[in-house]
Amino acid sequence: MSLMVVSMACVGFFLLQRPWSHVGGQDKPFLSAWPSTVVSEGQHVTLQCRSRLGFNEFSLSKEDGMPVPELYNRIFRNSFLMGPVTPAHAGTYRCCSSHPHSPTGWSAPSNPVVIMVTGVHRKPSLLAHPGPLVKSGETVILQCWSDVRFERFLLHREGITEDPLRLVGQLHDAGSQVNYSMGPMTPALAGTYRCFGSVTHLPYELSAPSDPLDIVVIGLYGKPSLSAQPGPTVQAGENVTLSCSSRSLFDIYHLSREAEARELRLTAVLRVNGTFQANFPLGPVTHGGSYRCFGSFRALPHVWSHPSDPLPVSVT
Repeated sequence: MSLMVVSMACVGFFLLQRPWSHVGGQDKPFLSAWPSTVVSEGQHVTLQCRSRLGFNEFSLSKEDGMPVPELYNRIFRNSFLMGPVTPAHAGTYRCCSSHPHSPTGWSAPSNPVVIMVTGVHRKPSLLAHPGPLVKSGETVILQCWSDVRFERFLLHREGITEDPLRLVGQLHDAGSQVNYSMGPMTPALAGTYRCFGSVTHLPYELSAPSDPLDIVVIGLYGKPSLSAQPGPTVQAGENVTLSCSSRSLFDIYHLSREAEARELRLTAVLRVNGTFQANFPLGPVTHGGSYRCFGSFRALPHVWSHPSDPLPVSVT
């Protein structure tokens, strides 16, 4: 059966829907994309059409953009692996499942699924203001910017199957940007974020993703302790070890230096005194600074404890 015949069958369903209302909206299939609707150019995506009535034969149609020849004259079972993906695959898809009780033999069309292909333009940058460590209940501003004049930006959190958040870009002489206020911060909002840019006339062809930005919610557990061995005053060129410890059963400790985005992480080790500890060796030391540490659990990597009291390390 050709794609045109399949599409006409779906149209025919609507023409005959009134006298056949019992095979209406509740019987239309559900179309989903795995692992995400956002797909890097050259990668694959699985489109799965599910029927409440258990039918597993279906057809796929693309509503906009360039045609996809591999959909022509095809009836699929359960799922369709599409790829390697090119910009031509970007667009809106629907499926129809086989339906023997429908006058056309097909169900109503499914929900639309928009496949967005990334890597068409160079990547934007993603920043967090005032920073990526956010206290529970507070707000963070995510800023995506580029020297390309993107009219649209998309914000996507890794591991989430929902469509990315679509944002309108602000154009200026140096390029474009968008600011998104996120909060009050909860563990449900924490995670790894990326942003993409697109232009109006090709809305589903996206830039390469920004570098990942980890948004961490802090203050959900009690604070650990931070100490320095042999002490917080070090001669230039010497080594110092910062020890983060707690009686809480933390799996991971994170060490951060004030005014630096980078953080160190180590696995916690149970000591004979009953504390869980991680030792961060630093050196040869050339600059001092103020340090804090946090504890977290592997099951919730973006949810951290209150910070330890600050530990100033001075270099003489």
